[in-house]
Amino acid sequence: MTEVSSLTGRLLVATPALADPNFDRAVVLLLDHDEEGSLGVVLNRPTPVDVGDILEGWEDLAVEPGVVFQGGPVSLDSALGVAVVPGGVSGEAAPLGWRRVHGAIGLVDLEAPPELLASALGSLRIFAGYAGWGPGQLEDELVDGAWYVVESEPGDVSCPSPERLWREVLRRQRSELAMVATYPDDPSLN
Repeated sequence: MTEVSSLTGRLLVATPALADPNFDRAVVLLLDHDEEGSLGVVLNRPTPVDVGDILEGWEDLAVEPGVVFQGGPVSLDSALGVAVVPGGVSGEAAPLGWRRVHGAIGLVDLEAPPELLASALGSLRIFAGYAGWGPGQLEDELVDGAWYVVESEPGDVSCPSPERLWREVLRRQRSELAMVATYPDDPSLN
């Protein structure tokens, strides 16, 4: 797969037709997309679990609401840290313990001491589990119309109102997708 066709760093926004309850109105940030498959985290599924309850020391760096998010249905017993570093540094200028994914967005090594990254991170979210697709699986779902693919913005990772992210991402599109943001939760009540 060429760099141009990679969807890494983009958002998958669930269409109203997507029937999988794991992804109802989900906004997924793709962290990796290549010929071997795809991996991402659901940005709008907060849990009631505080970050400090599972990752001591990271709670002070996690942005509000300061809880763990369910990143997807795969490997719920594992944690991923996704953080924005202001300026989107890369290479030698990147802070130790942070690996750039796209622009200013990157993955945090949660085994590193939190104080090592404290001064560099603009925002941090912790995700339990992830969303994963095997080779060609995501492409098939795209052909079936399960997802809209749109550009991400660094603020999507730390959206203060994750329950509104689906509508907000659609509303900012400069196409007919903006109208989908008004799609009712239950069309039968319309």
